[in-house]
Amino acid sequence: MDATAHLIDRPDGATPTGGAAVRFTLATLVTDHAQYAEMLASFQAGGFTADDCEYLYIDNSTSNKACAYRGLNAMLNEARGDIVLLAHQDVRLLCDDRDTLEARLAELDACDPAWALAGNAGGIAPGRLAIRITDPHGADQRTATFPARVMSLDENFIVVQRAARFGFSRDLTGFHLYGADLCLNAATAGYTAFVIDFHLAHLSGGTLSPTFYTALDAFRAKWSHALAPRWMQTTCALVHLSGSPVAQLTAGLKERPYAALQRRLNKLVGM
Repeated sequence: MDATAHLIDRPDGATPTGGAAVRFTLATLVTDHAQYAEMLASFQAGGFTADDCEYLYIDNSTSNKACAYRGLNAMLNEARGDIVLLAHQDVRLLCDDRDTLEARLAELDACDPAWALAGNAGGIAPGRLAIRITDPHGADQRTATFPARVMSLDENFIVVQRAARFGFSRDLTGFHLYGADLCLNAATAGYTAFVIDFHLAHLSGGTLSPTFYTALDAFRAKWSHALAPRWMQTTCALVHLSGSPVAQLTAGLKERPYAALQRRLNKLVGM
């Protein structure tokens, strides 16, 4: 069991009873209980009721008992819902509600069955963002055509298909860039991420504190290593892995002589 699992709590009266099937799990790291209570009320009023929705949270109000990577991984593991909503305590529903979200997710099912993540803001490509949100930077922001496939998602609100069974990196920590990390883990597993037309309010515009740049360095180091070109030796093949199209085209020419040598060596040692 995850060592963080014991920190997970549930609000009173916000969990289906009697073994009912769960459609949505809403998971939150809480530092301000008053803000969380308002978020809870907002989502319940928008149709995410205890009939088939559960709420999980980790209390970080007195100290950071769990960072985003550890805490949200623990709640993903604990979740019973088909869909897990990772939401900041300061998000609020506006006009869009549960029915709206169900419709947007049905659109994703139709256009890309490989989707596993969705949100309201993210990066499409260098210099291009997809945003559908109200926050301190502006009301009713809308960029791009939705759904917009993205390479990263903002952390204020992330929709996760629980059946995809992936999570956040265990070798990163803190409270920054975990949305981008989750998207990279999804892409590595063959899944896609989208920004959808689901409009809600986020009360915070975000800040780039010194801890952000520390997290950025760790994120860059981890994923630069993880995505670096390399030779992969399996029991039956030597494979050259690279993101370069040229390297992919020439990989077979490089691999064959090494493979022949490996077969000869295997015979010599009796494998």
